[in-house]
Amino acid sequence: MRSSAMAMDAALWGLFMSAFVSSTILPGTSELALVALVVHDPSRAGAAIAVASIGNTLGGMTSYAVGRLLPRVQTRSRALALARDYGPPVLLLSWVPVIGDALCIASGWLRHGVVPATLYMAAGKLVRYGIIAHAALTLSG
Repeated sequence: MRSSAMAMDAALWGLFMSAFVSSTILPGTSELALVALVVHDPSRAGAAIAVASIGNTLGGMTSYAVGRLLPRVQTRSRALALARDYGPPVLLLSWVPVIGDALCIASGWLRHGVVPATLYMAAGKLVRYGIIAHAALTLSG
């Protein structure tokens, strides 16, 4: 039993790292890691969702920090326009492939507040991972 618990802890750490990397401009497969984990051990679904959400949020906040470090020069982009128009709530969509990374960077560049940015980002990512885990458990029977 002890080695089984250690294996699950290692799997959760792997999920955390995958989720973190997936939320930066680097490619990742956190959704597949989450599905594998919850299908293998449904009793740990809550922990897996939490770990993936935290890792993905921290990765997104890393992109936000990069945005804060970028020079303030005149620029145009779709993500910047969305972040300017909708403010931190646009980070509910930070999980969307391609545009999500740009939204995080734009939010940092626009100097949106750290707390609202983190909360909206975390909420969007938590809902997404919850839906993925629920679908995986439902489909796996």
